[in-house]
Amino acid sequence: MEIFGVSLPAMMSQLLLGLVNGSFYAILSLGLAVIFGLLNVINFAHGALFMMGAILTWMGMTYFNISYWVMLIAAPVIVGAFGVLIERLLLRWIYKLDHLYGLLLTLGLTLLIEGAFRSVYGVSGLGYDTPDQLVGATNLGFMMLPNYRAWVVVASVVVCIATWFVIEKTRLGAYLRAGTENPRLVEAFGINVPLMVTLTYGFGVALAAFAGVLAAPVIQVTPLMGQNLIIVVFAVVVIGGMGSIMGSILTGLGLGIIEGFTKVFYPEASSTVVFVIMVIVLLIRPAGLFGKEK
Repeated sequence: MEIFGVSLPAMMSQLLLGLVNGSFYAILSLGLAVIFGLLNVINFAHGALFMMGAILTWMGMTYFNISYWVMLIAAPVIVGAFGVLIERLLLRWIYKLDHLYGLLLTLGLTLLIEGAFRSVYGVSGLGYDTPDQLVGATNLGFMMLPNYRAWVVVASVVVCIATWFVIEKTRLGAYLRAGTENPRLVEAFGINVPLMVTLTYGFGVALAAFAGVLAAPVIQVTPLMGQNLIIVVFAVVVIGGMGSIMGSILTGLGLGIIEGFTKVFYPEASSTVVFVIMVIVLLIRPAGLFGKEK
């Protein structure tokens, strides 16, 4: 069976590839949206922290023989703790300044982090095996579904929806949102707003590390693996609406699928289609698809 001259298995393979890429876009843009929406900081270090999650997992599996499943939890926790240090030592001093200061500070952190790992591991790819439980593929009849890629999509969607639920539908999320808008009022209820802000940044970068662990068996692990991806992810956040949690999730998944289909019908445009969509959206709706007009 063919659709517009493309066989169904090829079409479904590109759909799956788009979903996998879209999952990475969704979870990374979600972390950016959490940090910007609640802390008002443009975190350009997100790509470097994504890379840290992948390389820390590689280090744990290679040097200490720690299983992938343990590192899936440990790497985000370690990177999240590193994020807490960043927030306490650096970011807390620039919250009341222009966005440009946060952007420049986190860009500098990116260069430092990537430079440190590159001095140790160079720029060549590091071997990273798929966990034994997820090796192989499942025959769906019309296509072979790689088990690991299916796991990436499911895990990303579950984490994204859980994060959205906590922020938008729970009392903790209400405190977080209120703490960014009127911290003195929230502190009057006995809530430690500075600690809450610190943990929010740590959680946001932990999401980036979680995406790095998921991406490592799919994307070659190098100290520079976050550079190209983070540019696309920023475009996703802008299209969805800066600070919009659900906007980041839906836009990330949707643009991943669009990018995958573009590779089938017009491969030359696959690397730019996201940015073309961004320009069109900003012309029509400057606040993004799900952003709030001021």
